[in-house]
Amino acid sequence: MAFFRRVGSFFLDIIETFVIALAMFVLMYLFLFQPHQVKGNSMQPNFHDQEYLLTDKITYRLSEPKRGDVIVFKAPQHEEYDYIKRIIGLPGDTIKVDNCHIFINNQPLEEDYLPENICTSAGRFWQTDKDITLSNDEYFVAGDNRPYSSDSRDWGTVPEENIVGKAWFRYWPADRIGILRSVEY
Repeated sequence: MAFFRRVGSFFLDIIETFVIALAMFVLMYLFLFQPHQVKGNSMQPNFHDQEYLLTDKITYRLSEPKRGDVIVFKAPQHEEYDYIKRIIGLPGDTIKVDNCHIFINNQPLEEDYLPENICTSAGRFWQTDKDITLSNDEYFVAGDNRPYSSDSRDWGTVPEENIVGKAWFRYWPADRIGILRSVEY
């Protein structure tokens, strides 16, 4: 009889440990961090196809997104998909794409994280030499691989409510593991 109590107690301990671990995982997934996979080449050279990232879901509950942050958001045209892009324009900014550059409030945007020879062209939504001022809840986002990125230049701005979180940590592939650096403007 004592043997069966010990075996039963052992299995109850295992079940209890499993339930607690599962509850902690669900809470972290829902409120703190969420895994995402980079799909496609729109963020090269800084992020590559098939890389895995952890998205910090709490930072933007405590502070506002900043220019240069790499974010994960629900795609404006297909909200069932999550996209990863870099914030270029903030609420209230006036954006213009002209002469291979992005201008923020009539000043050229310095983008040290991009190759020097990259040309940022206009798109279907954001046309050359057209100024657009962002509203209080809109963000202009762009992929780092500008010639091959579908972003705000093509489909418009990202509403604040669509932002899932900030790309925070790369955990795959193993040779690129690390905390993602923020860009200083």
